[in-house]
Amino acid sequence: MSGRTLLGALALVVLGLLAWELRLVLLVLFGAVVLAVALDVPITLLRRLLPLSRPAALILELVVLAVVGWLLTALLLPEVLEQIQVLSNLIPQLPARLHDLTSQIPQLRSLELQLMGGATWDRLQPLGGQLLGFAGGAANSTVQLLLIALLAVLLALDPRSHQKLLLAATPLFYRARMQQLLSECREALGGWLAGMTLSAVVVFLASWAGLALLKVPLALLSALVCALLTFVPTIGPTAATLLPMAVALLLVSPAKMLQVAVLRLVLQNAEAFVLTPVLLSRTVNLLPTVALMAQLCLGALLGLPGLLLALPLVVVLQVICQEVLVHDVMDRWTRSGSSDQR
Repeated sequence: MSGRTLLGALALVVLGLLAWELRLVLLVLFGAVVLAVALDVPITLLRRLLPLSRPAALILELVVLAVVGWLLTALLLPEVLEQIQVLSNLIPQLPARLHDLTSQIPQLRSLELQLMGGATWDRLQPLGGQLLGFAGGAANSTVQLLLIALLAVLLALDPRSHQKLLLAATPLFYRARMQQLLSECREALGGWLAGMTLSAVVVFLASWAGLALLKVPLALLSALVCALLTFVPTIGPTAATLLPMAVALLLVSPAKMLQVAVLRLVLQNAEAFVLTPVLLSRTVNLLPTVALMAQLCLGALLGLPGLLLALPLVVVLQVICQEVLVHDVMDRWTRSGSSDQR
């Protein structure tokens, strides 16, 4: 092994260790890139329709988003706050309601006695520390979200300068290819964001209408949770189903809970196997196994931020692997090998 190869391998190891130490910073930066792409899609459309500069288009987009957000807040926020208040009032009543439900089924009654018997003060005391840690994590996540929003606005304001900075760190012979690669990553990420946003809107409207028809309490709040968790495929929709099912069980009846479970099962399968594939067919095609493993791995390594950003990261990595690993390495390797055999 030559000295140059050894030095290059050592530099790669050092860069890998540095990236791991700065993984949270890099995750915030990637989140800002995702949000900047989401802002850039309407900016590009506005500049095609109107003679606007990029800063003017960005300001117009932010104003429109603020107005639309204010209108939606004025229409939906009072009912959402009322339903949150109802849910908060329901939480202290959970033990009594669960006792009434479990008393009707002997198996559940024995399970309740076992749980209550094991719920001693010594076992419950660490829960307070966990809750404090959760509150500190929520505050840290809020700061990270604000930083992501600020970085996203700065990136959307002048993306070309940031692209030139990245291209300047690329070898000269590969800069044209890197420019093409960045364009394809942006197109795939923008298509994924647009498709998932439309899917979340459809899930919100369908869930709200279905729960309202079933006369399930807290229908708006449950539908909003289902829509937000649509951006976390595989795990998100399953977790979102727990809220309306629990509300139906505790406030109405077990039969109503089964109706809610059937409704969510139908909507979840329609979204996963019909709506999302149709919306994302022209942009990105992720295998469910790849999406699930990415969420599990990044969630275990980076926590909740990694879980939320797992899918857009996989979208970008899929484009990079397809273009760099397959086209630039494997395809050329095969052709050179066949030519050598000849």
